[in-house]
Amino acid sequence: MSRKMKNQVLKGLTIERIASEGKCVSHHEGKVVFVSQVAPGDVVDVRVTKGRSSYLEGEVIQIHQYSPDRSDPFCSHFGVCGGCKWQHISYPLQLNYKRQQVIDQFQRIAKVPIPEVKPILGASESTYYRNKLDFTFSSNRWLTSEEIASGEEFERNALGFHVPKRFDKIVDISHCYLQGGISNEVRNKLRDYALTKGFSFYDLIQQQGLLRNLIIRSTLSGQTMVIVQFGEENPEAIRDVMAFLQGEFPEITSLLYIINQKKNETFHDLEVHTFAGKPYIEEEMEGLVFRVGPKSFYQTNPAQAHRLYQVARDFAGLTGEEVVYDLYTGTGTIANYVAKHAKQVIGIEYVEEAIIDAKINAEVNGLENTLFYAGDMKDLLNEDFISRHAAPDVVITDPPRAGMHEDVVRMLLKLAAPKIVYVSCNPATQARDVALLSSAYEVAAVQPVDMFPQTYHVENVVLLTKKDSA
Repeated sequence: MSRKMKNQVLKGLTIERIASEGKCVSHHEGKVVFVSQVAPGDVVDVRVTKGRSSYLEGEVIQIHQYSPDRSDPFCSHFGVCGGCKWQHISYPLQLNYKRQQVIDQFQRIAKVPIPEVKPILGASESTYYRNKLDFTFSSNRWLTSEEIASGEEFERNALGFHVPKRFDKIVDISHCYLQGGISNEVRNKLRDYALTKGFSFYDLIQQQGLLRNLIIRSTLSGQTMVIVQFGEENPEAIRDVMAFLQGEFPEITSLLYIINQKKNETFHDLEVHTFAGKPYIEEEMEGLVFRVGPKSFYQTNPAQAHRLYQVARDFAGLTGEEVVYDLYTGTGTIANYVAKHAKQVIGIEYVEEAIIDAKINAEVNGLENTLFYAGDMKDLLNEDFISRHAAPDVVITDPPRAGMHEDVVRMLLKLAAPKIVYVSCNPATQARDVALLSSAYEVAAVQPVDMFPQTYHVENVVLLTKKDSA
């Protein structure tokens, strides 16, 4: 029955609230209807795109009444490139939803008592906040329905972002509001130069072409790294492209390139060539310097990352006498950030290259009380490891979106540290893990942080304290 509703138009639906993954909710004849690119309070007509026994999904075809909580999207690419999906929702409402999302996940999944969730720490800048963007060259630009209907011929080479769910289609980006500095100028001038020179843009289906990928990284102090990935080993053309960037943008701090002839754009196993400048850029935080290389992970919103780390350090309540375990330490940013306030910090991370960066950052900052180990967390954090190191007074854990492996959770229960500070980019898996730890720990504080304005993503920090009876 529900499948037969596909393409039917539901008229005059009132959008009630925001649901998971940024979609909004309405109801039709007792069924939940999920709709994108709307705001609570909108009255809309919706075409059903998917029908299931318990719910429907649809797309807006007409808006009869606009919500007072709407904002005018500021980007000409809104609704096409897949980024900044909440431009049409006012920032205060975004923040309210993100805080509520944390509350809902803990009520629905963790099912443990929690104190009142603190007001979310919103970003002072809701645009131009990212320090890293990846753009893809493509010979198959996404055409709008209007362009297709016109019957005209259009330039098919593009440099921009993937269309959602279409790996082979790229939206040609004229201006992106995610990254400031020289980012937009670098992308646009490089694309125009490549078109003038007749350099081939990558064919994502045939997997061939010279220009493949452009990565721009920046720091709050004004340093810029530009990385160009080439799909062909063509020394003359590569030198031409890189010399153009060097001449046009002498302010680039680190100008790098990679020859990538693999079937994907990942380059962690490939050599990075330095064409000009240093092979890294540097970010600063409270007097600490963090080197960021082409393969380094660093929080993409550095201003909010500082606030996030402040929350984690405050929750840890360090006095200078504690041994801290920093799990999923990455390049050791949190570990090195709290090191001056602890007796010793031990960082553990799966990616060996990240641990090398963590050690370099500790050395650059003269930190002598940090130890870093590379290995699979569930294998490395075992009885033997614990026997060779002091037991932790505080555990800080910042796992990927999938959360912690159950073996890691079990080891945390064995470690029985008085405090666990759990930093998460996914409150759902965080709530799941907190439930697994609830036999020995209780939730003492919850602090959401908005790292990604204009999106539904939210970062959350939870303080767990050991139960007296555990």
